[in-house]
Amino acid sequence: MEATERNEANRPSRQADEAAAAIRARIGAPFAPKVGVVLGSGLAAFGNAVPNATRIPYSEIPHFLRPTAEGHKGELVLGEVSGVPVAVMSGRVHFYEGHTVHQVVYPVRVLGRLGVSTVILTNAAGAVNKSYRPGDFMALTDHLNLTGKNPLIGPNDPALGPRFPDMSTPYDRALRAKAVGAFRKVGATIHEGVYVGLLGPSYETPAEIAMFRMLGADAVGMSTVLETIAARHMGLQVIGISCITNAASDHGETLSHESVLEESKKAEGKFVAALQATLESMR
Repeated sequence: MEATERNEANRPSRQADEAAAAIRARIGAPFAPKVGVVLGSGLAAFGNAVPNATRIPYSEIPHFLRPTAEGHKGELVLGEVSGVPVAVMSGRVHFYEGHTVHQVVYPVRVLGRLGVSTVILTNAAGAVNKSYRPGDFMALTDHLNLTGKNPLIGPNDPALGPRFPDMSTPYDRALRAKAVGAFRKVGATIHEGVYVGLLGPSYETPAEIAMFRMLGADAVGMSTVLETIAARHMGLQVIGISCITNAASDHGETLSHESVLEESKKAEGKFVAALQATLESMR
């Protein structure tokens, strides 16, 4: 195979199309998801609540990787929620698991090639803003990409988007307003703020949290920003929702992934109801 042909075969759009075709074949019937949802740590309850769903393990989808972090189920859930056809990624992979940045954003690209126009990216996050409490939620207004990575580095794939995509509105304002209204409708406390994305997997030091506050961040986590860049590159609308699972590490508390999952579990009832209400507002 010539070098040009090899490069063509390895283009992100080509691989994502292979996965999308395999998913459609697995469904065995016409299905056009409108909204894609990516579920963060401990938030699989929403995927479990999709009625009459087709469930496909990531291991059965071409080029997909299985999450190794606890609280990430590792399956694609296809169905309808609140009258809206959805494709739900129950769990994600992270850069800290040893993957490349392109592997981290690959599932979002597959959602785009499946035909979704909107992606809801969720995560478990630590509070940087001192007024936030575990069990609260935050709708992302913007983000700080402090991962040192960008999924668009390298040759641009014009089938996905332009070489220099605009990022002046990473999170759609109108959709965010609908999401905020939906969360409040079910009695959830939700803020609007800036998310700072880090590589992980170590939690942040008190000095780093102090720096993030100076930079204007409200919550911190180890995902979402790279996926947002990839989604916006494809022209997809993005809603970002953080479940606040812990206070920042300058509060004198010892942080652990187990405590993050525990707080996610406590919030899952309102989280599921709020996402269902959000989708209902998007019909």
